[in-house]
Amino acid sequence: MAAIGDSWSAGSSPGRRTCVVVGGRGFVGRWLVLRLLELGQWIVRVADSDPSLRLDPSAEPDAALARAVSSGQASYHHLDVRDRSSVLGVIKGSQAVFYTDVMDLSGQDFYNSYMIIVQGVKNVINACRECKVKRLIYNSSADVVFNGSRDIIGGNESLPYPWKYADMLSDLRAQAEALVLFANDIDGLLTCALRPSNIFGPGDAQFVPAVVNLAQSGWMKFIIGGGENLCDFTYIENVAHAHICTEEALCSRTVFVAGKAFFITNNEPVKFWEFISLLLEGLGYQRPFIKLPVSMVYYFFLLLEGIFESLGITKNSYIMSARHYVQVASRNRTFDCSAARKQLEYSPTVTLKDGIATTIASFSHCSRDSSYGGEGEFPEQSKADWMLGGGKVADILLWRDEKETFAYFLISVVLFYWFFISGRSFISSTAYLLLMLMMALVGYGYLTSNLFDSNIKTASFSCFDMHKSMVEESLGSIILLWNRGARIMRSLAKGEDWNIFFKTAVATYFLRLIVSYYLTYAVGAALICSFTCFFIYEQYESEIDTLERVLISGMKTLKGWLVSFLPLSKTPRGCTQDL
Repeated sequence: MAAIGDSWSAGSSPGRRTCVVVGGRGFVGRWLVLRLLELGQWIVRVADSDPSLRLDPSAEPDAALARAVSSGQASYHHLDVRDRSSVLGVIKGSQAVFYTDVMDLSGQDFYNSYMIIVQGVKNVINACRECKVKRLIYNSSADVVFNGSRDIIGGNESLPYPWKYADMLSDLRAQAEALVLFANDIDGLLTCALRPSNIFGPGDAQFVPAVVNLAQSGWMKFIIGGGENLCDFTYIENVAHAHICTEEALCSRTVFVAGKAFFITNNEPVKFWEFISLLLEGLGYQRPFIKLPVSMVYYFFLLLEGIFESLGITKNSYIMSARHYVQVASRNRTFDCSAARKQLEYSPTVTLKDGIATTIASFSHCSRDSSYGGEGEFPEQSKADWMLGGGKVADILLWRDEKETFAYFLISVVLFYWFFISGRSFISSTAYLLLMLMMALVGYGYLTSNLFDSNIKTASFSCFDMHKSMVEESLGSIILLWNRGARIMRSLAKGEDWNIFFKTAVATYFLRLIVSYYLTYAVGAALICSFTCFFIYEQYESEIDTLERVLISGMKTLKGWLVSFLPLSKTPRGCTQDL
């Protein structure tokens, strides 16, 4: 076991107590160590899985820890929580132990995660009992009561553990928390667990970096669900403050605190996607604006998981994490921390607004150079929107409102079935459709103004009127297409342009094949592509444009090679041909 600055002793630091921060170089551990050192009442043993203490002198928290190590107020110990002897050596002689996350477990398999979280907690509990430690505070998570399928609104400590978890780490943390609480008042050990919700702040290595990475890759344009779900977020300084309050409460209000778990929040519930938007805007990225149905995204990842399993690939932890993220991002998850305020005398020291501002400043190195407008509007019209005219059709095909788009898609599918798959001829299908429409309109016209005490608004004749500008615009488009076709036919008749000839011949041949044999498939494919291709193009515009340029360059080279074998086009007398 390596110790750095372990020159302290009880005699050299009168009045100071000794504590151990397990996971002291993690996100929560760093801030807790800093807070303990600021109090000046503790000799802090920083225990973590890193072999040695690596400090950044330019960072103030690390500089403060370096000064504490050199003065003997702090020491660093390499710790493997899976090794009982290693745990005993670190904990021996301390009065309090704070257990925070030892390492990032996002890429670990079940066995390693279990050994680190559950077996690690068992070893720490046994070491505390053997070394006669008085207090053990465990940093748990609000996720231990969340099963992914139900909203939690104002949840308190009476919520039971779920029977089944959607996330492996939440399941293991719940087991570890239960072990800590069960160990209370055995061999004089007092225990307590804290359940902070969605921790964020400077030094975060998971939540904020994940949001930034998704924004940089273009995936943060999407809102999963309606975007109205509320969540509680907790600033990291408030989490560290809650641990200090808990240790003090275990000393003074033992009966009300020992053996219990407490939710810790900023006590400022906020819309999940509004919080994400504030972070992204502060770093210069675009707000999420495209809403996707929760079920569609969830079953997409479920399908990917099934594909991996069918191919014989073991379950992918990232896909499992993605499915858990979908549930977290779309559910209400707010918690009542009144018990912590009453029993622990905890209250947030940093507001949510100030915490977000500090977090944004600390992640300035991840910011984007060109920021977007503060109102959350689109920075500029996309090419897909421009190609579709930027009107109602564009809003539908680009899924601006998923409910409206899905309704139009469903109507299109019904019409496709009616005309192409039902087995009737096109004329029969049209006749039946018109008959049904006429019957519906006649029936609607006979409805009285009051039916079953419900006012029914009858349609006026103006509903069937077409505006003059709409008719003129439609006729103008038809005339434009007619004149363009006439010019092409005239050019073909004179044999002036081989390019137009080849384009027309190939297009006519493929049109004949489609109409003769593959009309149903072609219309079905066009229906699916119209509701997907424009949407996909808008998300990956730059990548698709790059691929398009490469393909066009190759096609031009091929076309030039083919044209070189053809006779030169006729050139009007008195003109020279550009080569």
